[in-house]
Amino acid sequence: MVSKSGVTVVGAFFSPFVNRVQIALNLKSVEFDYIEETLSSKSDVLLRCNPICKTVPVLIHDDKSICESLVIVQYIDQVWTENGYCILPSDPYDRAVARFWAAFVDDKMVPMLKELIVAPEEGKAAIKERIGEGLVLLEEAFTKISEGKAYFGGNNIGYLDIALGSCLEFIKATGKLCGLELVEPAKTPNLVGWAARFTSNEAVKNVLPEIDRFVEVLKRIQARAKAFPDRKSWPYLPPQ
Repeated sequence: MVSKSGVTVVGAFFSPFVNRVQIALNLKSVEFDYIEETLSSKSDVLLRCNPICKTVPVLIHDDKSICESLVIVQYIDQVWTENGYCILPSDPYDRAVARFWAAFVDDKMVPMLKELIVAPEEGKAAIKERIGEGLVLLEEAFTKISEGKAYFGGNNIGYLDIALGSCLEFIKATGKLCGLELVEPAKTPNLVGWAARFTSNEAVKNVLPEIDRFVEVLKRIQARAKAFPDRKSWPYLPPQ
């Protein structure tokens, strides 16, 4: 596979994990090519570049493949240093804290959103409450980590901003699909302000998916989960 820029992202437009990679590359002013995958099939490029997990995103840099979104973001931060922009904090403790909360997003928040999408109506309220509790914890984390500045990363978007911010449209689309308000501004005012700043940033605003288009994708996933209850793995596709 030949890329004019030497950098290619294999992804899906609605994936917050793919959006992380795109945002990180934008922050580093790195030009890249993009290959769009579909829900229903996996391209030869994807299967060749990520034969273990067979998932997006994949970053292809000089014919070498790097997989898993946060691994890719760290790789980008370490490889492209020319413009002086640092994604990860320079202090080891601050870096550890950012990684902890990024893991919280992936290990706690994202699974709850996926659970809500496929849950029966009678189970949605309890999941919504758990999501709200998670957002309150992130509100507290933002207040402490940002120290009154615009982002988790201080004056500029950083690692944790990318990890959580990439999920903002996922949260909105899931809420719209389920007819629920997942974000309560009265409980998370600082997080709401941060989200507005993040989504309007030049490196971000043209990356995140349009909500209604995202909702249509989630509807298909929801329908597939109901039609094939024996398939337990998101997004409930037959094995390839």
